[in-house]
Amino acid sequence: MNNDVENAVKEAAIKAISELYHAYFTGLMLTVTTRRSAADAGRFTFQVFRRQHHDKFLSSLEKLGLSTLPHAVLAAQYHYLANGVGGVETQYMYESDQKAWVRFVHPRWMYEGTALCAIPVEVSHGFLNAWYGQNGVSLGNPRLGFVCASQDMTGQYGMAGYFQEFDHDLAPDQRVQFSPGEEAPPFDPAAAPVLDLSTWPAERLLRTRRNYAMDFVKVAIPELIGLFGPAEGSWFGNITGQLIARQYYRQLADAVGITGDGPAEFARFMSAMATAQDDPHDWDQVDDTVFFRQQGWRMMRGRKDLHWSAFDAWNGLWEGALSAHNRFLCLEVLQRLDYGDDCFEWRIRPRGPTNVG
Repeated sequence: MNNDVENAVKEAAIKAISELYHAYFTGLMLTVTTRRSAADAGRFTFQVFRRQHHDKFLSSLEKLGLSTLPHAVLAAQYHYLANGVGGVETQYMYESDQKAWVRFVHPRWMYEGTALCAIPVEVSHGFLNAWYGQNGVSLGNPRLGFVCASQDMTGQYGMAGYFQEFDHDLAPDQRVQFSPGEEAPPFDPAAAPVLDLSTWPAERLLRTRRNYAMDFVKVAIPELIGLFGPAEGSWFGNITGQLIARQYYRQLADAVGITGDGPAEFARFMSAMATAQDDPHDWDQVDDTVFFRQQGWRMMRGRKDLHWSAFDAWNGLWEGALSAHNRFLCLEVLQRLDYGDDCFEWRIRPRGPTNVG
């Protein structure tokens, strides 16, 4: 395989794994909404975005060249640029050093496709309070807040609002405010900030978009378990993974060139996904049985005290993918890194005979 072909295959795999985790995160919000409640979906979203805020916000300001800007402008430009490098279409509109707008346009990345019709407004409130209302706290500026002028679930013009530095300190319940009658100014791309492409080449952007989707899942699975306990939380993650992977497997398999429905072909799919995640792996076949080994779990790298049920949640993706690949094969877990083994190891083989009647 020449370098151009090899690079194209790897790029397709990275895009595929990005799409899988993107859909999985949207699916998790829908699962909590429909199998628990809208209020619980809001709590879940709050936990995910507050953790993301603490992990990402301050540490990214220097990378994006924003650290010296007035705080309202800094916050708006951060959301414009950080979401942009993640593949999310946003708009930024400067009004003054004390007031700057951000708007997420349709189609919304986080509520892909028809999912938008089932996402409750509590989810919007969850991430607004978790992140947008926390920017001033993290920056040490008690006067910085966010005014939300539009939300998707109410049939308005996308999630939009402005960061404002008020002339007084804000109480905790004033850090996010709502003003639904306000219209965002028009977007002028020429007036918006741009990334320095010399430090953000195409390959880095591709991997950043992968990481953007993966990081949501890295946070979401432990937060599910923390909120709802290991039994229910891991079940939510597992059933969501199974359903999402069944829905998306064919397009992902096509993208990475998988044909056929045997154990070896599924191992090649898992290999493409592991390669796209930068996880070392290998596999071999004995008769009609494949043993697939993954030596790392890059997505959960750095997560301390990760509960064992997190793997059960994540493994739903591969269980669902195999069901769509060939429902007469089974996926058995033989070894687990989180149990102290040297690798994750799966056995892929035909199921035994089924008695009918």
